[in-house]
Amino acid sequence: QVHLVESGGGLVQAGGSLRLSCAASGSIARINNMSWYRQAPGKQRELVATIVLNGGSTDYGESVKGRFTISRDAAKNTMYLQMNNLRPEDTAVYYCHTIIYFANYWGQGTQVTVSS
Repeated sequence: QVHLVESGGGLVQAGGSLRLSCAASGSIARINNMSWYRQAPGKQRELVATIVLNGGSTDYGESVKGRFTISRDAAKNTMYLQMNNLRPEDTAVYYCHTIIYFANYWGQGTQVTVSS
């Protein structure tokens, strides 16, 4: 029903910035919420940020609050994660995610590596 494709990951030095994108296609009218998750080697997948499409309210994980911003461009059917003041501990594969009724939809992930 929904296809999600992430882009924008790469290598960056500590203190730098990246902007991740998640392009959605398919039954996008059924999406109420979208989220960014990340997973580092040896760690559990972690919820980074969530946006409610009606109203635009957002929530952030404590470790990224004040540094990352989640947003959405409805005209482009794209969700973004602006990542500022990156730290080595932000290194992970970042995934976009949504739930429609009972089904979970995930993108393929994009690698973010922060060096110091």
